[in-house]
Order: sequence, then C-alpha cells, then structure tokens
Amino acid sequence: MATVLICRRFPRLSRVTTFSTTAKCKAESGSGKSKQKKEENPETANTRTKSAATIQLLNPLDYRVLYNPSAYAKSRAASQQHAARNSGHALGDTSTSPGTAQVRHTFGTTSSQALPPLRNALPKPKSKPLLEQTISARLSAAQTKEEAEDEKTETHDSKEDPRVFQKGRPEYRSLSYDKFEPIGTLSLEEGDSILHSVAVCKGSQSPGTITDYFRKLSRLPAEQHAALVSEPRFNALCRCAVKNMGSFSTSDLIDILKACVRLVVPPTHPLLNACENEFCRRVWDMNLDQLLLVADCWRCLERSVPSYLSILFSYANMHWKDLALPQFVQLVYIIGEGRRSPADLTQKVESMILKYLDSFTLEEVGTICLGLFKSLSGISDHVMRKIADRVSLQMEDMSTYALVNVLKMLRYARMDHLPLLKELGKVIPARIPTINIQGIMHITLTCSSLHYFDEGVMAAVAMSLPSKVTYCRSKDAAKFLWSFGCLDYEPPNEEEFYSSLIEQMRRKLHEFGKFPEHLLTGLLGLAFVKRFPEELIDYALRDEFVQKTRGSKYELKKDLFTLGKSVEIECPSYQGSRLPPQLYQEITEMVLSFAEQEIYVRPEIVEATSLLESMLGGPEYVKSHMILPHTRSSDLEVHLAMDGHPIPFNLKDRIADKKLKDIGVSLTDDLMTQLIKGRSNSQFPVEVENEARTPGQERGEEARTPRAGDRAALSGGALIADARLQVEPKSGHGLEAPPPLTLNRQPRGVKLAIQVSNRNHYCYCSKRLLGLHCLKRRQLQQLGYVVVELPFWEWFPLLKRTHSEKLSYLHYKVFNPALLSRAG
Repeated sequence: MATVLICRRFPRLSRVTTFSTTAKCKAESGSGKSKQKKEENPETANTRTKSAATIQLLNPLDYRVLYNPSAYAKSRAASQQHAARNSGHALGDTSTSPGTAQVRHTFGTTSSQALPPLRNALPKPKSKPLLEQTISARLSAAQTKEEAEDEKTETHDSKEDPRVFQKGRPEYRSLSYDKFEPIGTLSLEEGDSILHSVAVCKGSQSPGTITDYFRKLSRLPAEQHAALVSEPRFNALCRCAVKNMGSFSTSDLIDILKACVRLVVPPTHPLLNACENEFCRRVWDMNLDQLLLVADCWRCLERSVPSYLSILFSYANMHWKDLALPQFVQLVYIIGEGRRSPADLTQKVESMILKYLDSFTLEEVGTICLGLFKSLSGISDHVMRKIADRVSLQMEDMSTYALVNVLKMLRYARMDHLPLLKELGKVIPARIPTINIQGIMHITLTCSSLHYFDEGVMAAVAMSLPSKVTYCRSKDAAKFLWSFGCLDYEPPNEEEFYSSLIEQMRRKLHEFGKFPEHLLTGLLGLAFVKRFPEELIDYALRDEFVQKTRGSKYELKKDLFTLGKSVEIECPSYQGSRLPPQLYQEITEMVLSFAEQEIYVRPEIVEATSLLESMLGGPEYVKSHMILPHTRSSDLEVHLAMDGHPIPFNLKDRIADKKLKDIGVSLTDDLMTQLIKGRSNSQFPVEVENEARTPGQERGEEARTPRAGDRAALSGGALIADARLQVEPKSGHGLEAPPPLTLNRQPRGVKLAIQVSNRNHYCYCSKRLLGLHCLKRRQLQQLGYVVVELPFWEWFPLLKRTHSEKLSYLHYKVFNPALLSRAG
C-alpha cells in the first residue's frame, strides 16, 4: 500500500470534502518509469482556488489497459497511419478511442493533480540505403508530431475495430482488403531500382508495368512508406498512372488502389482523385464483389466518396435479391462507414436482416447494428426486438465490441428489451476492467438513455473509471456524469469517482468552446446529484460561452436555463457569472408555451385538476402550472392553513373563470337563495357530485394495477377517519373576489406541490426516481413546498374508477395530517 500526503489546490466545489485513498502499486521487476508533463490549461489559469490537504491516489506502476482480442483490434504502430489520420475527411469514424498500449504512471510528490500518461516513444527505423537522405528526417518529424498529438492518450486503432467480422468467413477476402495481411517484403535495393527505372523511362512504361511497380513498392517495409510517398520519383510514377488511367484493366486498377492503401497515400492525393473518377465511370461494368472491395479500400484510405457510394447503392438496389450473406453484411458496413442511409434500401435491409438473422455470426450481428447506428437508419421495433432476442440468449459468447454495437442501436431505437438488459447485468460487470473507456461510456449511456438502473453495472463502471479517467475525451467525461446523474446513483467510491471526472472536465476545458453541449451535459449530470463545481459553472454561464452555444447543432437554451436556475436555488453563496434576465424570460416563455400545448392537457393532469377544484371549492384553490419551469414538468399547487382548510390564492384563474361552469357543486335551494339574495345567514356543507366528469383519452398503456396495500386503502377501510367527501367553503367564495390582501392575512400554512408522475419520471420497471425529478423535488423543498405525489402506479388505474373513489384518494393525499407538521 502506498499513500502520499500532498497539499493540492483544486477548484471550489460544493460538497467536495477531504478524502483519503490508497492504491496498491505493483511493479514488474526491471520495469522502468516514464515521467509525465503537467498539462496546462490556459483558460482556467486565473480561476479562484482554495487550498486543501488531501490524500493523493497513486496510479499503479506499469498500469495496463486490458482488452479482448476478439473484440478489439490490436494496436498498430502509429507511423503506419500518421498521414492518413491527419488529412481529409474520413469515410469512416475518424475519432480514436482509448486503447491497449501499456502505459507507465509515475507521480512526484510535488504534483498538483493526477496527470495523464506520456505515450511510449515510437521505435526509430534503422538506417537503410533507400532514400537515405530523406528517411531519417521525415520519420523523426512524423514521430515527434505523433507523440505530441497522442500524448496522454491510449494507443488504440478504433478504425480497425469494425472490421473484426471479416475474419469470420473466407468470403470476405474478396470483398475487403486487409492492409495488415503479411506479404513478402521487398528489399530496399529493389525498391530503389524500381524508382530508378521510373526516372529513366520518364513515363513510357506500359499499364501492366506501372501496375507491377505499384504492387512491388507496396511491399517495402512499413517504416519506409511515409518517405516513399513524398519521394519525387514515386510522384512521377503516380503521374504516369493518371496519364494511363483509362488503359488499366479493372483488376489492375483495383491492385493500384490496394497499393495506395498499404502505402497510406493521403486521401487528397491526385492519383486517388483520378481513380475515383474512373471507378465511378466503370461501376456498371463491375461485379458486386469488386464494387464492395473498392468501397472498402476507400474506407481504408479514409477518403469520402459520396458519388461512388451513391452509384454503389443504386447498383445494390437493382440486384438486391442476389445478395449473399457476406455481401449484405459488407454493404451494411459500408453504409455505416459512409454515414449515409439510402431511403430506398430501408425496407430491403430489414427484410434481409430477418432472412439471415439466424445465420449471422455474433460479430456480424454487431456489424449490422453499428452500420445502422452510424448511418442513423431507422429500424422497426419488430426487427430490433428480434435482434435483441438473439443477443440476450448468446451474450456470454459475444465479444464486448459487438455487444456495445448492439447497445448503441438499442439506445437509438429506444428499445426497452428487459431480457437483454437483465443479461447485460450478469455478463458485463466482470468485463468492465478489460474494456476501453469509450466502450464503457457507451454501456453506461445505454443504461441511462433507457432509464435502466443496474447497480452491479454502475458500480463496476465507477470502480474502474478513476484509473482510466485521463483517457476520457470531453464527450466521454460529460456522458459519464450525465449517466450517473440521470440515474441518481452515487457509487461507493463517489468522492474519488466524481473528483476524477471533474478534474478531467477541467483539463478538457479548451474543448468546450467547440463542443459546448458536452460541458452543459456534464454540469447538469452533476447538478442532479447536488454537485456544483463553481469554476466550471462560472465558465458555462459567461456571455462568451452562451454565445458559443448558439452555434451548436443542439438546442442548448433549456440546458442553460436548468443549470442557471438550479445554481440560484441551491448555491446561494455563488458569486460567479449568471445568465441575463432577458434570456431567462425568453426561455421561460418557450417552456410555458410548450407546457400549455403538451403537458397541462394530459388526461391524468386534467382529471386531477378538475377533481381538486371540485373538492376544494373552485379554481382559486388549485393552480396547474410549472412552479419551477426550468425542471420542465408541471405541478398542481395547493395552499392549506394550519388548521387544514384550503386557502384561495389562484386569483388570476378565478377571475378568468367567472362564468358559471360545472365545478362539481350541487345547486341546492339554499345555494340558489344565496345566489339570488347575495347572502345567507347560515352556511351549509356543499356536497360533492358523485358523477365523474368525462376525462380525456386515457393512456391505457401507462395504467398499472395498484399494489395490494393500495387496493385496501382505496376500498375505504384504510382511509383516515375524517376523509369525508364533503368540503365546507366560505359562503360566497365562488362569486366574489377576495380583497387584494387576502393572502397576506391568511394564517401561516403549508404550500403543497402535487406531482402527477408518470413512467418517464422513474427508472425502467422500478420506483427509483430519475435525477432531474430528484433535483426538482429537492428544490421545491428548499423553496418551502411540501411535495405530494400521485404516483402513476396508483393514480393511473384510478382514472378508470368511480368519481367517489378518485375524490377519496385525493382527499387522503391532500388532507393528510402529517403534511401540516411540515409547514414552515
């Protein structure tokens, strides 16, 4: 056990306390230590800090990120991909995910924060006679640039991951190109001889000779490729190929393209421009295997070829019935990597999935889901459920990578497949330590997006994350915080977990100018669990950052609104930036307009409002509105005096409702006398109507059978003795507006915030409240309200019951004596 006591300075953070952690440090004999550089963040250099003594967690020496070889492709030497990774738009996903490289962590006692690792240096190439004057300098420059870009990042070639399925069938050899397949190596002397021949002949070679030169040069050692591509004699060979482009046979042209893939020719190279044009011209003279192989090569080159893909999809649409299983899977893979979803293929894709579903390998199932997810292709619930059915039965045998791809599509389709989710809780926790950070993020995000809480999964993620947190992109850190906050879960190691993620958010502060949605996502997740890092909040509420949110492809006004108002309520000592009042007003009007059209009119809310007005004596005793508009859900507000009598307060609605309408009051002779003569010397109890008003269309799919205890309560035997179906309003309250100071003259009482909840307020198949609604109820209590819930598992079944049963239930909820004890 090794602990080091250090004095560090970290940002002011609500709920941050001194904590103690220890870590085992296991070092293999002979293992070295690599120093790390402190990552500076200029945007937070001047932020306010305060000192605190903490126990700093040491990362284990020789920390190794494990991975599943069948799920994740082995890391490649960065020098093989450097040119392609840094130029042009990728055909596929160009983001690099954390990987599998061994990383050594060493911290000095003066370090002020947990620092990310320094990537191991790339091996330098040996001296070779070919291009001896240029190789060393170019490789050195490439290596230095690569280290600068990938410092503090796991080396993991995520671009190879989607291709694992191609190892499962020999048919894929004719549909795809594996640039890492071993081939005979060409000596440097032979390579130099070929380039010499190119220079001597000056473009007079035949198409067959040119093709042969490309094939041979692509067999040079990988460390020579970068220098070769920039060699003038190689460029002369490329110009010769462009000149003879129309003379190549299709197979020769494909071989040249394969050579370009192996040599990592930049995607914007003129030779590739000519090749793309030629392939587009020849599409209808090629077979489907050749078309898919060429598309795969474009993907390996990370070149965007929308015109070629459009023609390929048209070809596939015409020959759909002829597609074999490998051809179909490869096509869906290409569709996903091209980020395009051909509308005319959607139904045909679904029919082919159902046709081959039982024959797919598990890796192919993952590939199908990833292709649909990347291309944002819609899929019917029926097909998605069929896929989930198979995965739930074979999850143990499925690689983590393929499983994560299925989860992505499950999340996109909003599919609540309980057998799969339950099996996930059995299989995935033990795998969490072996999964890279992006895979863990997608698993966590799937659970939160589907509102599915599994403590085993979430606890495993929380325990694994702190040691890997420096590999999180800003997107990853934000979505971890959102997911845990959405599910309102604070893990056993909550201080270590949240502190590490907040520190990573601070390190990535410079990225939030480009991706403002990530900062707001993370801060809202923290707010759900009552954590408010003031420096980050101050940055998020500045005018400059608010302006950046306007350029985002997402609507972020409501997120700013929720964050800003939450800080006002829960952080009274906060003195940082705040949103301007005009913005608050604009967003409030937008939210309230939406509520009037979509929320207040829901049958369960309309019925509760109507019955409460009937029970309490009129609309002035109930107000259906958003007490806290920034929480985006409605409330029924009721005020009670200390003696339990309702207090009229909704004067605006009362005046607007002066016209006589059915509020459930019987027109007795005494009431008619009172209406005609204006006064009555005595008061009579007003009986509540026994007939229910017809509610709007009920949401039958949300109705559930009450629990056994609730049935007993609703039968009348368990209700409190004074739960009578009568109210005694003051005479004349329905016709005369009370004096303006009526509310001020009322005795001190209790304000009720009645919540008509629904399933979307809770985790799936549970009574665990989601983070946003926990935040809302917490803030209502801070503002002096007593929260009373009409839970959907009780209220929705009652919508189909008699008027008297509903009134009896509401009377029990509102006039519960325990509520008055919370007044004040």
